[in-house]
Amino acid sequence: MKKFFIIALFLFISTASFAQLFSGESIENQPNVDNKRWSWGYFLGFNSYDFDFDYIDYNPSTVTGKDYLVETRTGFNVGLIGNLKLNDHFDLRFEPGVNFNTRGFQLYSADINTFREINSTYVHLPLLVKFNANRLNNFRPFVVGGISTSINLSSNENNPDDITAGQFRMKTNSYYYELGFGIDIYLYYFKFSPSIRGVFAINDELVRDNDPNSIYTENVDSMSSRAVFINFTFQ
Repeated sequence: MKKFFIIALFLFISTASFAQLFSGESIENQPNVDNKRWSWGYFLGFNSYDFDFDYIDYNPSTVTGKDYLVETRTGFNVGLIGNLKLNDHFDLRFEPGVNFNTRGFQLYSADINTFREINSTYVHLPLLVKFNANRLNNFRPFVVGGISTSINLSSNENNPDDITAGQFRMKTNSYYYELGFGIDIYLYYFKFSPSIRGVFAINDELVRDNDPNSIYTENVDSMSSRAVFINFTFQ
């Protein structure tokens, strides 16, 4: 997660620097595009999901500080955008999309192989408020934040098999808050907007094992997802 975020931040700063370099152009591209009451678009991007665990009896590994070791991987985002202009600086956005991701986890210390792979497909539904700074020629930074919910199509919530049997189970519905920033870059034919966003679940997503004394879930008070999104928006 940290490596992913550092790379994302580097790419974002590089893009910002590139935009700033060319912001001195005397001719503005699409000068009236932000005057539309409604606008539409789509986005493509990448994600990195992680888990945040809280423990009932806090006695994690002295080496890692965790009971679980989580392996994060890069996933893919795709979706649509509906944008409502509220005033010159604020927009209300709805960004329904589908996120694909794979994570791995295992217990830090166990005498058996505890590694499990978690494949997730989320229908992600965020409602966001976008604050836009003043436009500088073909460059306009923004911050965005809001709430969201998602439907995990791969949750296996009702699967009778549990982690002990090799099946990781999560709750189907999750709820999040989101916060990020980005840059609107006004090109000749469209507006291109790279952004970075943190996504943090606020509910417990773990479905416990059938055995209350399971080594996988007995010590977990709550498990929630957290993620970093890098999206590239076209409007």
